[in-house]
Amino acid sequence: MSSTVNDKKAADFVGPLIDDPNTPNINEADVYGEQLDAIAAQRKIDEATKSRLRRYSKKRRGGVLRYPLESLTEQTDYLQIDIEEYVPIGEGYVTAPGDKGRYVTGDTFGSDRAGRRSSGRLSKKPLINNGTILLPIPSNLQDTNQVEYGSSSLNGLAATGVQAAEGIMRTQLGGNQDPFGIQQIQNVAAGVKNSVTEGVGDSGAASNALTKFLSAKAINIFGGNVTANQLLARGNGEVLNPNMELLFNGPTLRNFRFNFKLTPRNEKEAEQVRLIIRAFKRNMAPQAQGGSLQSGNWFLKTPNVFSLRYRTGRKNHPFLHRFKQCFLENCSVNYTGEGVHTTYDDGTPVSMILDLTFKEIQPIYDVDYDARPGTEAVGY
Repeated sequence: MSSTVNDKKAADFVGPLIDDPNTPNINEADVYGEQLDAIAAQRKIDEATKSRLRRYSKKRRGGVLRYPLESLTEQTDYLQIDIEEYVPIGEGYVTAPGDKGRYVTGDTFGSDRAGRRSSGRLSKKPLINNGTILLPIPSNLQDTNQVEYGSSSLNGLAATGVQAAEGIMRTQLGGNQDPFGIQQIQNVAAGVKNSVTEGVGDSGAASNALTKFLSAKAINIFGGNVTANQLLARGNGEVLNPNMELLFNGPTLRNFRFNFKLTPRNEKEAEQVRLIIRAFKRNMAPQAQGGSLQSGNWFLKTPNVFSLRYRTGRKNHPFLHRFKQCFLENCSVNYTGEGVHTTYDDGTPVSMILDLTFKEIQPIYDVDYDARPGTEAVGY
């Protein structure tokens, strides 16, 4: 192979040579200027994007959407869902039980009049950060109030140890200069033995229980897996009384799952169904603009909340339960409600199933039943 061919391949690999007469002159100032222009153009695009996101996050478009399309009467039962902006707790970081900030009272301007809209005055545009959706009472109507409990055990030896530890801490907090001195430790040990003896009623049995307990701890240091109960069961045919009791762990947050079958019968009703689905999806989504810091790439703003109420005509339902504000956790749409893909001429599915799962922002406390709307109907 000739050197000419090799030189050509090398030139193709590294690019044109600087002193190649066929290479056009490159002005470094022009290149640098083009780079600055590109950076400036990108900055303008970024600023325009941030500005659009800021405007969009503040945008509000209300209105009323309803399915089915027929006007509601004074005897019509329905589910009203208001879209509202989420209000954070604030710098205090905690809320007290009975705080009314998450109550759904219907005091929002115009909210109680939403059911009186005629079909001709229903919204024809998507709801953004505001608005009301009216749906029929779902078939799977139920509520579940639940609190968490857990079993707890504390045998006599453990209880005595807790009492001893509390005694040491009280001594320390009381200002003793040597809370862990030799004399104090001896006093605690003597107190533990006396407590165990008093509990079992026999000093020999007390010594045996303590011996088994300490022996198990010593064995486990060397990789064993032995408990005091196992040693007592093997040696004496008995175990420590676990003193088991069911203890309260805390409240839970309620979930509500609703299932709606949507079968639009005309073009106007199909448009309402489309806007309803879009409203749920749009307003459950996190906002891409970062709140007050306005750093679109760093933060996401919390999605909107939904205030749910069962209604009869112009009033809250006289019997059914009340809600606190909810987040929409899941929105699922089955566009083949009858199991087959069937559409009208404009592409609207003939039958759809809308599945919604809401979750309340706060637990239910007893004091919530003492203030409106908890004083109404069955409460929460």
